[in-house]
Amino acid sequence: MASPREGRQAGKRPAGARSRQGKRILLGISGSIAAYKACLIIRGLVKAGAEVKVAATANALRFVTPLTLSVLSRRPVHSDGFDPQAWDMAHLNLASWATRVVIAPATVDLIARLAAGRASGLLEALVLSTRAPIAICPAMDSEMWEHPATRANVERLRGWGCEFWGPVEGELASGKIGVGRLMEPSEIVARSLA
Repeated sequence: MASPREGRQAGKRPAGARSRQGKRILLGISGSIAAYKACLIIRGLVKAGAEVKVAATANALRFVTPLTLSVLSRRPVHSDGFDPQAWDMAHLNLASWATRVVIAPATVDLIARLAAGRASGLLEALVLSTRAPIAICPAMDSEMWEHPATRANVERLRGWGCEFWGPVEGELASGKIGVGRLMEPSEIVARSLA
């Protein structure tokens, strides 16, 4: 009988992974300091047996490198809708591939662009193009989360069927304690696979 270590080395999926087959998660990452937590989300999803593709904004890639994201997801990272390598119209291809779109972290600026129906970048364009359920995981300072413009944008996106997972209360990048912290990566993984 093979040891658990030998089973992993042979490429077998962990227990419970079989039930995750068919889950194709498109993880959108925007330019927040919380972008580093996307690595934990990707790792959790892949470990559970889900397929993961990443669409990151240019500012997200200032916080975490494409190499790190592609090693963890085992796929190339998409960030440019005009990439000549993506001849298959990346926003449409990614939008139709996903069984769920999860944006973590979502900045106040990205939420505003989505609420305005803008398609100024690959991530926004694929959100407009997908028919998959969309979950938005905000990360920002409390004052930004509580601003009337943000509240209106959130309500507009909810009205269009987007789910909001978080933000939660805790220590923020500013050092303050308040609501605006990205939901824990393990919780985002669990909800993404539900």
